[in-house]
Amino acid sequence: MSLIKNSQKLTRTLLLLVIATLPLNLAAKQAERIRYQLTHNKAVIKVDGRMDEAVWQTATKMELKYEKSPGDGTPSPVKTEVFFYENGSSFNVAFIAYDPNPENIRASLRDRDSLWADDSVAIIIDTFNDERSGYEFFVNPLGAQADVRMDDTDGWDEDSSWDAIWESAGQITDFGYVVEMSIPFSALRFPDSDEKLVWNITGLRNYPRDVKIQMATNIFDRDIECNLCQFHQLIGFEHIKPGKNFQLTPTLTLSRKDEKPDLPGEWQNGDIEVEPGLDVRWGLTQDIVLNATLNPDFSQVEADAGQLDVNNTYSLFYPEKRPFFLDGASYFDTTNFNFVHTRNIADPDVGLKLTGKTGEHSYGLMLADDNNTSFLMPGNQGSNIATLDEKSNIAIARYKMDVGERNNVGVLMTHRQSDNYHNTLASFDGTYWLSQNDNIQYQVAQSDTKNTAAVMQDFDVSEKQTGTAFRVNYSRGTRDYNLKAGYTNISEDFRADLGFQSRSNIERVVLGGRRTYYGESNDALTQWGYFGDWDKTYDQDGQVLEEEYEIHGTMQGTKQFFTNFGLVHRERLYEEQYFKETQFKIFVEMRPVANINIGTFFKFGTQIDFANAQLGDVLYIEAFTQWDVNRHINASINYNYSHLDVDDGRLFTAHQADIRLSYQFSMRSKLKLVVQYTDISRDVALYSDKDADDRPDAQDRFFSSQLIYSYKINPQTLFFLGYSDGGYQDDSLTQLTRDERSVFTKFSYAWQM
Repeated sequence: MSLIKNSQKLTRTLLLLVIATLPLNLAAKQAERIRYQLTHNKAVIKVDGRMDEAVWQTATKMELKYEKSPGDGTPSPVKTEVFFYENGSSFNVAFIAYDPNPENIRASLRDRDSLWADDSVAIIIDTFNDERSGYEFFVNPLGAQADVRMDDTDGWDEDSSWDAIWESAGQITDFGYVVEMSIPFSALRFPDSDEKLVWNITGLRNYPRDVKIQMATNIFDRDIECNLCQFHQLIGFEHIKPGKNFQLTPTLTLSRKDEKPDLPGEWQNGDIEVEPGLDVRWGLTQDIVLNATLNPDFSQVEADAGQLDVNNTYSLFYPEKRPFFLDGASYFDTTNFNFVHTRNIADPDVGLKLTGKTGEHSYGLMLADDNNTSFLMPGNQGSNIATLDEKSNIAIARYKMDVGERNNVGVLMTHRQSDNYHNTLASFDGTYWLSQNDNIQYQVAQSDTKNTAAVMQDFDVSEKQTGTAFRVNYSRGTRDYNLKAGYTNISEDFRADLGFQSRSNIERVVLGGRRTYYGESNDALTQWGYFGDWDKTYDQDGQVLEEEYEIHGTMQGTKQFFTNFGLVHRERLYEEQYFKETQFKIFVEMRPVANINIGTFFKFGTQIDFANAQLGDVLYIEAFTQWDVNRHINASINYNYSHLDVDDGRLFTAHQADIRLSYQFSMRSKLKLVVQYTDISRDVALYSDKDADDRPDAQDRFFSSQLIYSYKINPQTLFFLGYSDGGYQDDSLTQLTRDERSVFTKFSYAWQM
């Protein structure tokens, strides 16, 4: 019987089992939700972390009475109060966080979105009262900010790349600390209504000591997959003034890049390039936003984290960091596949984006051009990157509709086209909740591609490619265990050139589960458990590509200790041969003292040598540490090591280091140094079966450095001044040699009207 028929039978059996075990009443059992009337007062506070304005005496008040983790609704070990009021233009929040030992409070001056090791307080708000998505705002005791967009549709999913413009301040006191926040309504999206609004809301406090304790205003039932549906509620907001919500951000970038076209050789000094640009953000309504950009500066301000790329057949993934693409990015997400990865839009001159949510309807439209047309060419045993010497035009459209309490359906279309090439994709996806714990996610897509002659020749594909992709996943989540089952089918000619889809020509089934046990916050172990899965992958002709079994254990406890360890065994096809790989893996992380975090991941066992199609013995190690030297200085080191031994000796040894040192003068002012170094040495004689042109160098070494000063008033009003250089050494050079260097400065200022 074919894999498809087996999968269909398996899916029907799972559905029957799920339906048979469903409770008769599917309504979520949860703790009592309290509805609070939000205070309205026209007073404007000075955000200084002091709470000395009279308005706080009449503000709506809640208390963080419950431990969320590791405890399960037990009483909070320390007292925390949170206060709310709105004045028509902003949502104002204050926390009083009591601490019996204020000297143990952990806080440093931090850049945006980097306070996660500190004490902190936060609010999470669901402004549409649809129990599907929301905003998170965190502040540490010194006023450092972090903001996050979250989605609770298919489990808690967070995106910390989202940035809003808001104010915060904090003060450490003799009884703990005080935090104030003022969040303009222009930074949020919510229904445009003359009636009272209801927002779901919770207050959080992170209390990191030997164990990191999190407290909340409400009890969370871990047997309920939905989190937002358990929040308390604020009612009011009838005095909100929509306003114009218009933001204009001109930018100016000056840079010079010098290069050495040949090594060894002389520098060729580049010209000073002056690049003005303009970003516009216009809130057409409270829940619809238009973004536009002209001649944008999309250069990477800070280097990506180092990734060791050796003995790997798939392209590396790098996250998006550019402001235009990050604003409203979640509106283009789909259920199962990454079909929109905007780092594929590398060098645009102009971009336009409309995103919004009206009632149960959310939607997004993006238009852009690109002077650098690059995309992934997927396969079932690896992927490559194709680059065209052509400018392309891009269109992306997404629509999603909420159905019932938690279900949703959506469509996505992407299109990229140049004179001799196009790729068009259409997708339909959704989530259906069978009960408060059980859901099915599904997605089906079709693509149509026309290739250039160069792509046809380089990647051995036809001029026209048409393919389909399908995935369905079932999951059941409870407090103590999780179950999952999934099926994926991607045809050979399927392409998602605006996404990150690195595999095609596969058919895959997966079954797995997890069991979790809980201790108390004062136990040596606060949580432990195990998880595992089995999966089997075929190509479209029915040939087995891989069968894999894995089992893992987890533990966490004092000193913020966490470990994940396990065994993976797979039989895998590569270049018409089957190889059996068995690997032991372990990840360990802990905080032995308050200001130092250390961790490591390593694996050892057997692994395919992809360059020579043979089995070898691998050792791979990652080690990292982060050290808050004091409230101003932070240092981090990430080190990667790998080697592969084959029958005739050691094939390669690779080292990589990523070192980052920063001095935070104030919450706005920062100096940062980044140094990255990679060293790969190979025994070329062990590549003897390769043609001379295909043999790698015996020595590959790379380095880069970057020194950046930044001054940020907010995410859009900022100043950068930086220097970077880089170089390499291969068999033609006797030492590391620089081949590029650059200096740049960037100014941008956000006018809000």
